[in-house]
Amino acid sequence: MNPIEQPESDLIIEAAYVIPVAPGERVLKDHAVIVNNKRITSIVPSSHISDRRARRKIRLSNHVLMPGFVNAHSHISMSLFRGLADDIPLQEWLETRIWPLESKYVDREFVRDGAMLALAEMISTGTTCFADMYFFADEVAGVASKSHIRAQLASPVLDFPTVWAQNADEYINKATQIHDDYRSSDLISTAFGPHAPYTVSDEPLTRIAALAEELDVPIHMHLHENAQEIIDAETTDGRRPLKRLQDLGIVSPRLLCVHATQLLSEEIALLATQGASVVHCPSSNMKLASGFCEVDQLLKRGVNVALGTDGAASNNDLDMFGEMHMMAMIAKAVANDAAAVNAQQALEIATLNGAMALGLDSEIGSIEIGKYADVCAVSLAPLSTTPVNNPLSHLVYASNGSYVSHVWVGGTPLLTDGELQTLDLALIRERATYWQGQFSRQ
Repeated sequence: MNPIEQPESDLIIEAAYVIPVAPGERVLKDHAVIVNNKRITSIVPSSHISDRRARRKIRLSNHVLMPGFVNAHSHISMSLFRGLADDIPLQEWLETRIWPLESKYVDREFVRDGAMLALAEMISTGTTCFADMYFFADEVAGVASKSHIRAQLASPVLDFPTVWAQNADEYINKATQIHDDYRSSDLISTAFGPHAPYTVSDEPLTRIAALAEELDVPIHMHLHENAQEIIDAETTDGRRPLKRLQDLGIVSPRLLCVHATQLLSEEIALLATQGASVVHCPSSNMKLASGFCEVDQLLKRGVNVALGTDGAASNNDLDMFGEMHMMAMIAKAVANDAAAVNAQQALEIATLNGAMALGLDSEIGSIEIGKYADVCAVSLAPLSTTPVNNPLSHLVYASNGSYVSHVWVGGTPLLTDGELQTLDLALIRERATYWQGQFSRQ
């Protein structure tokens, strides 16, 4: 080999703009990302790659290359329930619609088909990693592995029986089994998913805290979802839910607090001191009228804030562009400050902060040398992103999931020119139509 000749790379992606997310607020014009063995090895100006050889090389002359979204909270198989429980508050939504539907329909087949539908939607809109809390997590793991998307599966834990398990011990044992089964996977990680303070008693929570420490995994939990949850907790227990979790030793860097509305100033201080993360689900919060998450205050006081779609039964889509846009708008209104949660912060929340919440920030969440090549390309050709005065602004304030043209996870293509590469779209539509027919008979 010629001394100055570069070795062949696995993949070179050249784009009009690269927005790495970290470090700092940067927009790299006419740059290329070079990938070898699943990871990013170089980020260089396009002028530097004319003599670089690669097994695959792609030029995206009117695109932004950005880290793939990290959807930090979802119930992906509930996509099959989309549109069946609209325009009602949380408790009614759960007790009169969702729990009866789950009791009647949820089984392994339902979870597998719902997961395929959701993964197709998420990949098509730029998500490369998701955190999920739902039954039959082993089925979701199988679908995610075959689709080559990255996932963290928070196996649910409750006190009462469901189709997945009969009691808290069985839920916990199944969670640890999935952890063991995927211990060596570079795509699938696991977490404990105690559903909520009002559905899990003290003894299982204490056991989960100890096991999470032993296995070095997160604890993913709905918390302070609405005002009624807090009122009920104070009535029955005399403590707000977060205080109870603090007393049980649950509040730590491992804890993902999903929703986190109605937070008091001292509770924000506690989350910051203990290093817990908040997962904000703005669309679901708004649709169920659950309340507001104080994103600006959380960020200013040092709390890591991530972004999630929640499930499509309460959102009703899994497009992280829409979620990011809504988060930024609501944050400004809640803070009464147009400067609250700027475009850079919004993109960080939707990518790197999500990776941090999942404990994966050393591997994903930004375009940095050494990290997995989990990236997506977003077209700037649509009228809403014309002219390209500020590509970072356009991502947050003017784009949507339909602008995503390409997605890679670990350098493997999952979406190419808008076409899914690892999922059978015809089969997904067929199975969704089957379930629609089942629901129409109820």
